[in-house]
Amino acid sequence: MPYTANAERYEKMPYYRCGKSGLKLPGVSLGLWHNFGGVDAYENGRALVRQAFNLGITHFDLANNYGPPPGSAEETFGKILQSDFMPYRDEIVISTKAGYTMWEGPYGDWGSKKYLVSSLDQSLKRMGLDYVDIFYHHRPDPETPLEETMSALDLIVRQGKALYIGLSNYKPDQTKRAVDILRSLGTPCVIHQMKYSMLFREPENGLFDLLQQEGVGSIAFSPLSKGLLTDRYFKGIPLDSRAAGTSKFLREQDVSAEIVNKSLQLDQIAKERGQTLAQMAISWVLREGKATSALIGASNTSQIDDAAAALNGPAFTEEELRRIDQILNVRKP
Repeated sequence: MPYTANAERYEKMPYYRCGKSGLKLPGVSLGLWHNFGGVDAYENGRALVRQAFNLGITHFDLANNYGPPPGSAEETFGKILQSDFMPYRDEIVISTKAGYTMWEGPYGDWGSKKYLVSSLDQSLKRMGLDYVDIFYHHRPDPETPLEETMSALDLIVRQGKALYIGLSNYKPDQTKRAVDILRSLGTPCVIHQMKYSMLFREPENGLFDLLQQEGVGSIAFSPLSKGLLTDRYFKGIPLDSRAAGTSKFLREQDVSAEIVNKSLQLDQIAKERGQTLAQMAISWVLREGKATSALIGASNTSQIDDAAAALNGPAFTEEELRRIDQILNVRKP
């Protein structure tokens, strides 16, 4: 049966301006890092994208190496686009990235113009697209001159292969230099994608302030700290969980008794707010406009429902924020 989007999809989802650009992003965006690879069930991924869009989630985030195998997430998403979403292409913000190892040899990694232009060409082919809305450099390159990397991003926009440019995993000083170079070229940086959650506060050490000063938006990945800020591990490590498997991104030893105890205390605050812990974690990264959007992953549609509902939660009180910091041993200056 042909897919028809929910006619009421825009009624509840809030959209926030990305820095000083004209682009708006939904409060929650869907990342395709996991569960969209060639080893995953296609129909499950298709259901995830459909449900997200039905709820007003218009931003879908990929990278050239997402899978496994690398590239297969873009292939899966391209298949979903062609089957269900081409009539809605102008209502969707699609992003991809390049910066990590993608193919063998000296031109398949990091930040040279050769790699970035070739990688995006491959990504567009896999997804069956003429352009992406946002193209990111995925990580700084310690050897390639930053001027070359940024000129490659500028070229990609001028070629019509991307509408906007973003950075990911850049430190504040690196971000400042990159933003200045891009501005001088006439292609401003629109967004910075960084790891940020209640358990990982590094962007608060200068990056958020810099982005605000420069008029650059932000999107927080891993707002649930790989599931640690959910009720997933309250009663041990489920056999079907990422921590119980072979994932290098979350190991069994990462689910420590200390982390679980802190999550249980945070869960009590969430319940007082009428939220799940996952919902409170999403609300927290978006508080006071800290991040433009929270980038979530999902393995089933109920997780997307839960995340979208977080945007209807109450504003944090100063006391709630103080208690959260106290539980996590965070000291404010």
